[in-house]
Amino acid sequence: METINQRVRIGRIIYLVLAIIFAISVTAQIFLAGMAIFISPVNWMKHMTFAHLFGFNLPIFMFVFAFIGALPRWAYWQLFGVLISIFLMYFTANITAVLPWFGAMHPVFGVLLFVLSCTIVLKVWKIIFHNKNNQKGEA
Repeated sequence: METINQRVRIGRIIYLVLAIIFAISVTAQIFLAGMAIFISPVNWMKHMTFAHLFGFNLPIFMFVFAFIGALPRWAYWQLFGVLISIFLMYFTANITAVLPWFGAMHPVFGVLLFVLSCTIVLKVWKIIFHNKNNQKGEA
């Protein structure tokens, strides 16, 4: 039976909170894009501004707390995938004038980012509460 020290537990909980905020932010981005398409193009500015607020910032903090929380190697690889996806989102949003067909991949990478962010939340949730159950002596 493995006991988790306080630093690791707090690091994992903060990582989980940041992962949830990131997943909610990705969902909000999809909503803002929908508002820009179906309600008014004025909403594109909200979509772009919100992306700059959370885009690379939350994953960087998540890297720090993944280290503090001593998360498994897959957590770092998934965060790397998130960062690559965010880069691809910026790239596809800005390459549309040159390569319109590649710009059309922007929503595809958005869906990938959504799935990846939800997967991170679920896996970390399982780690935190699975370990908690093990500490209580349950299987």
